[in-house]
Amino acid sequence: MRKPLFFLLAAGLLTFASCDSPQENRQEETEDRAEETADELEDAAEETADETEDAVEDVERH
Repeated sequence: MRKPLFFLLAAGLLTFASCDSPQENRQEETEDRAEETADELEDAAEETADETEDAVEDVERH
């Protein structure tokens, strides 16, 4: 009974240890950068839309 338990414990530790690999960290960093870029693009698009809307309102007033 001890050997199977030991092997299960060892397999669990190896699985848990492999979860934080350098490759995974790079992938997470890339995903974070992509998300930040998408947020910046969304903000820029909203700002442009607001400026365009303001410009149209100014033209309509005159």
